[in-house]
Amino acid sequence: MFIDEINLNIIKHLRDGRKSYSEIAKALSITENTVRARVNKLMDEGIFSITGVVNPTEIPNQTIAFVGIKLKTMDLVKKGEEISKLKGVVSVSVVTGRYDLIMIIMLNEEFGLLEFYTKEMSKVTDVQSAETFVTYENFNMKLPYIL
Repeated sequence: MFIDEINLNIIKHLRDGRKSYSEIAKALSITENTVRARVNKLMDEGIFSITGVVNPTEIPNQTIAFVGIKLKTMDLVKKGEEISKLKGVVSVSVVTGRYDLIMIIMLNEEFGLLEFYTKEMSKVTDVQSAETFVTYENFNMKLPYIL
């Protein structure tokens, strides 16, 4: 699918939260049906999805941690997919630099860091090392994608 200026502008309008198709249409001087059709086509083709973003600092008893993982294997994608299925894992990214993977995990009083490592990460082979960064405060936890 060709991503033209209208599609880019529709995505920009939707990335900051709920906005009606009529508001977007008015801002872009197009019809509401055009916005709806384009959003549906973008979603059908897997280019765009609409999701809710949670601010974890507003959920009681939740902690976010970032974990940098160094692997013994170069099969980064396979390991990333494997780790992404573990309990508590929000996301896993293949990265450059000191680590092979960076993951974000959600912890709470019933499922803490010790449980994550002993019950979940212990299932994963070929992990050379891991470094954990527990967050105390989050600012704008949304991960913006700038077009």
